[in-house]
Amino acid sequence: MQHRVSFQNRHGIKLSGILHAPDIMETRAYALYAHCFTCTKSIKAAVTISSVLEQQGIATLRIDFTGLGGSKGSFSDSTFSTDVSDLIDASKYLEEKYQAPELMVGHSLGGTATLAAAGHVPSAKAVVSIGSPAEPSHILHLLEEHLNQLENEGEAEVSLAGRQFSFKQGFVEDVIDYEIDYRRLRKALLVLHSPIDDTVNVDEAGKIFGAALHPKSFVSLDAADHLLSNTDDAKYAANVISTWVERYLEPVAMNESAEGVTVTANTKQGFLCRVEASGHNLAADEPVSMGGTNLGPSPYDFLGAALGSCTAMTLNMYARHKKIDLQSVAVEVNHSRIHAEDCSECESSGGKVDVLSRSIHLEGNLSAEQRKRILQIADRCPVHRTLENEIRITSELSD
Repeated sequence: MQHRVSFQNRHGIKLSGILHAPDIMETRAYALYAHCFTCTKSIKAAVTISSVLEQQGIATLRIDFTGLGGSKGSFSDSTFSTDVSDLIDASKYLEEKYQAPELMVGHSLGGTATLAAAGHVPSAKAVVSIGSPAEPSHILHLLEEHLNQLENEGEAEVSLAGRQFSFKQGFVEDVIDYEIDYRRLRKALLVLHSPIDDTVNVDEAGKIFGAALHPKSFVSLDAADHLLSNTDDAKYAANVISTWVERYLEPVAMNESAEGVTVTANTKQGFLCRVEASGHNLAADEPVSMGGTNLGPSPYDFLGAALGSCTAMTLNMYARHKKIDLQSVAVEVNHSRIHAEDCSECESSGGKVDVLSRSIHLEGNLSAEQRKRILQIADRCPVHRTLENEIRITSELSD
């Protein structure tokens, strides 16, 4: 779920943000996302990465810097230092309103600002830069034709990506004077960069990586452009981030005393359901073809998963007990409905019958007799027996 938020920075300027909050699982951590230079929080890469992190249980706040997008203030009065302070103020907003951020992600110059701000955010355990320059002064190559005018007149209009921006000499002086001590970062660092980035050369990633202390990681974004305009590239970056940051976040507390299954659903969200099963959080949904949003397995998928997983557990337990060379089991389960008259083994004579077809693949050095016996054991798995026994379902309304 995406929520519009706003807060005041230290200068009393109202900043705008979008918070991506998980709605089908517990929030594991909070993250802060900084957009690229002169971009806004609505740039496609920012939306895609924040959405993927949300789906992984990481609530992510993407903000507009002062004077950009929905944020108030004048862009011409902003500097690299104000971007850094905006991020620090955003982290304080998260801490006061929700939970202090443990992850900070920044794209392009927003990544450089994130690296500069991270040291002032005690809660941050991990920092990610995407296509970022090592020093803020790198951005001056975009203003090269206007540097003399800025120095002589103090202000200049600059066209960037087809839009006009007003810059002041204070911006130039700030990026030149600002220094980042990567050795004092004291956060886990992930550097993501494309080797064909023609806006910020990949050598900048090498400078960041080389200057920082461990723990640090570098992942190439291969054929991605600077803005990650291809959705697949942005999704790849997001999945790398969510996997990498796993070891630096607090482990999810499982409620081991919780038993049974609880399913909750919001009428406005169609078929989407949140499933809590013995302390584990899952999602259930229907495919798009059935009117759902395909954010989780369907109820019949869960039924097939119950039978398949129980079958695999039973066969592996049998193999361990009998000490036979069964190395792995793969169980494929499909659900269908057939006319009762077409089922020679069914007791019903009319209507339709539900059929769960189970295909079992065995890996190991097994004799024909052992394979035959294993197939017989499959029919003894508890879920199989439950499905074939008489089942009673009771229902009541609770307060």
